Amino acid sequence: MIPLPFDRAEYARRLALVRAEMARRGLELLIVNDVANQHYLTAYDGWSFYTPQIVAVPVEAEEEPVWIGRMMDAAGGRLTAWMKPENVVGFPEDHVQQTDRHPMDWIAQWLVARGWGKRRIGIELEAYYYSPKAHARLTAGMPNATFVDADLLVNWVRAVKSPAEIAYLRHAALIAGRAVEAAYEAIAPGVRECDAIARIQAAQVAGHPDFAGDITALPPTILGGENASAPHMMWSERRFGADETVALELAGVCRRYAAGLARTMQLGAMPKKVEDTSKAVLEGMEAVLDAVRPGAPAEAVEAAWRAVIGRYGLKKESRIGYSIGVAYPPDWGEHTISLRAGDKTVLQPGNVVHSILGMWMDGWGIEVSETILVTGTGSETLTDFPRAIFVK
Repeated sequence: MIPLPFDRAEYARRLALVRAEMARRGLELLIVNDVANQHYLTAYDGWSFYTPQIVAVPVEAEEEPVWIGRMMDAAGGRLTAWMKPENVVGFPEDHVQQTDRHPMDWIAQWLVARGWGKRRIGIELEAYYYSPKAHARLTAGMPNATFVDADLLVNWVRAVKSPAEIAYLRHAALIAGRAVEAAYEAIAPGVRECDAIARIQAAQVAGHPDFAGDITALPPTILGGENASAPHMMWSERRFGADETVALELAGVCRRYAAGLARTMQLGAMPKKVEDTSKAVLEGMEAVLDAVRPGAPAEAVEAAWRAVIGRYGLKKESRIGYSIGVAYPPDWGEHTISLRAGDKTVLQPGNVVHSILGMWMDGWGIEVSETILVTGTGSETLTDFPRAIFVK
């Protein structure tokens, strides 16, 4: 068996919190479809989520969760998950990508046979890899069950990190800094974007001499020239120009825990518009860090940022941050806390947010971010890395 990321007490703590919320909502069974939530509760770790898989959590404290996925991947479940082998279950291979049957047909039958066919079942309806067809086949196979949406139940439990989780996030933050250093070294006029990305990904996976890096839930983005005017653009064979502003949105990941780190570099002389905007963004980040503290509502953090950039005549419509932690593709956000107007979530110690202050302008843009831990008295940035635009 592969060593667990955490001791058994950590998984027991998580399950107790989830079950308490299940009981509060009157749920007798929880079906977990979000891959990150499955890992969070069971430690199962495998690239198997391209076929349906679930974790079933009964409300009874004496019963273990059950992972159900493809039969060939059950072997990996027994190597990585903490449960008894009989609670790692594989559906038959003849249900994989067939037109006349579906894995959820078999999973529904298994749940009914387990005695859970008449329960009030909470289910995650917004999970990335849970398709409408999967839901239709599952509910059709359990006609006597009552299904209710339990989306984000586990996510809100995840929003407060334990000391052991924070330790992995600190490792991830160190890797993120190495990834940005690799980008600064690799990017230069005439270099292809794809070659720079290769250097960055090598740094992300190599990690640190004391711990390995993982793949990131979001691919690295390096936005040069006009591409920097829009977020989330992908790389190509395009070569960097002699006088480009390049925005970097990168991350480090350790044992699936992600820390984001965005920075900006300037090739050649820095245009005045870039310099002026960077002053606003850097001052805005200081305001964000001052506003992040236990007891503060998430919307107050965004308001502090907005007040700063407003003095510079700038506006930003999108949110400026979100809760981050354990993550699988295609996203490293936890879908809970958002640093934006109207989010009244009260920050508490153990929350970790990635605040990304991207300004995407007409034909250019800059980005600066920090992964921020809410402490007992204020906040701490997990990465100690210069924020100023790096001029090369």
